[in-house]
Amino acid sequence: MNALNGKIALVTGGTSGIGLAAAATLAAQGARVFITGRRQTALDAAIAQIGERATGIRADAAKLDELDAVYAQISKEAGKLDILFANAGGGDMLPLGAITEEHVDRIFDTNVRGVLFTVQKALPLLVDNASVILTGSTAGIQGTPGFSVYGASKAAVRNFARSWALDLKDRGIRVNVVSPGPVRTPGLGGLVPEDQRQGLFDALAAQVPLGRLGEPEEIGKVVAFMASDAASFINAAELFVDGGMAQI
Repeated sequence: MNALNGKIALVTGGTSGIGLAAAATLAAQGARVFITGRRQTALDAAIAQIGERATGIRADAAKLDELDAVYAQISKEAGKLDILFANAGGGDMLPLGAITEEHVDRIFDTNVRGVLFTVQKALPLLVDNASVILTGSTAGIQGTPGFSVYGASKAAVRNFARSWALDLKDRGIRVNVVSPGPVRTPGLGGLVPEDQRQGLFDALAAQVPLGRLGEPEEIGKVVAFMASDAASFINAAELFVDGGMAQI
């Protein structure tokens, strides 16, 4: 497929899991893809996996000066952006009685503040009719024990899309959210010690009507669809890719 030939894309948090799968799919469909990550070794491995259409930029999406450097490099090397997948984020679990300032600040700095400024700082490079895709989560609409701060951050991301679609309507820029359910990624597995990982996966799979976890490539395909002209009339929407988990 060459649905994205000539397109320039940026995927933040593109070195593993959903970000890496999305970047690989965008590149396979013809886009030139810039990816960011905080660790150079992980960036190098991701670029080797994606191939010649990919360029890695070491950056933390929660640090504004590093975002500036990302966009300066894209401006110099490509001159525009057609697709922005603001994917960098994450979180861990703490019950209400144990939540700390550090926990709140860390999750909101990346998942909310980082996403906001990732999109804001991209505006001069985004072409008219560009596609902006934000990573949400089923946690944004469901209660989860110990996951309230993460869930609140993803609920904020969902509202960003609603408001930004209005802010950007005169330029025809579409802003949408892709919200995965449980997906077999390093981030999901990292929520618990290694000896408890399979138990977590099995418990989550049991909550999914399809009876299994999602795979990163399944989310990557949806991101590529949302970036393409096939989704040209989808705007301000939240598309759940969750096997039905949050839909029943």
